[in-house]
This record gives sequence, structure tokens and C-alpha cells, in this order.
Amino acid sequence: MTLTIAQESPLTEDAAQLLNGSEAALREAYDINECSTYDATQLVADNVTFLVARIDGTPVGCVALCAEDGYGEIKRLFTVSDVRGQGVAKALMSHLEAVAQQEGMSRMLLESGSKLEAAVALYDALGYARRGPFADYAQGETTVFMEKAF
Repeated sequence: MTLTIAQESPLTEDAAQLLNGSEAALREAYDINECSTYDATQLVADNVTFLVARIDGTPVGCVALCAEDGYGEIKRLFTVSDVRGQGVAKALMSHLEAVAQQEGMSRMLLESGSKLEAAVALYDALGYARRGPFADYAQGETTVFMEKAF
């Protein structure tokens, strides 16, 4: 098994499958009004780096880094169910954090949800701490905001 992670276009068929899987997983836990996501066209922006993880060439996960004023925001972390628990999400996050540091970012922020227990546990394990809302996000009943400084 060979895991590779590389920047790719979010407009490819492989990316669409991953983003559709991410959206489906969110909809299993949340109503459409309970969370905000970026679609593929929003992930094409100049300030966004979209990463895809592949095992032996097969796409198995993705994550996006949005370079904002003074910080990086994590969006669309997702792995297919077949590889969950095998370290793919952790590897994606490690790669994403390295890209953020190379681009001069000193902290990462994210918005997640308490119903996404595995995701929140991963962020906890990676050293992310809870914080209040940022940017134009509002505090929701199940919203979890987290931050990590480098």
C-alpha cells in the first residue's frame, strides 16, 4: 500500500467523488442549514490549496487549506469509509500543516461539529484547541471551533 498526497484541482472527477462523499457524510449528521461547506468552484480560488490522498493511485481522501488574512482555514477534510482509522486523515492534516507553514501561516483555524466525533477527536489528538467563532461564522448549537498555533 502506497499513500501519496498531492495538490490537485478540485474540478476533476476524482475530486468530485471525494467532495460528494464528504457532503453525503455531513448530511448523515446535519441538516443543510447546520453547516457551511465549500463546493468545488469555491475551492478553485487563488487562496486555496486542495490536497488529494491516494492509495496505490485510488483517491481516498481530501482536504483544503484556505489562506486567509493572518491564518489558514481547514475545509473539507474527508476520507472514504474503507480507509478510516488507517492514518489517512492524519497524513492529510500533517501535509496541510506543512504547506501552511511553508506559506508563512502561523496558525490554523477550523469549524466543525460535535456530531462529527471522529473528526473532533482527530483535531484534539493533533493539538487543536477549542476557541470561539471566527470570520463570519456564528456559534451554533453543535458548532465546534478550533485553532492550532505553530
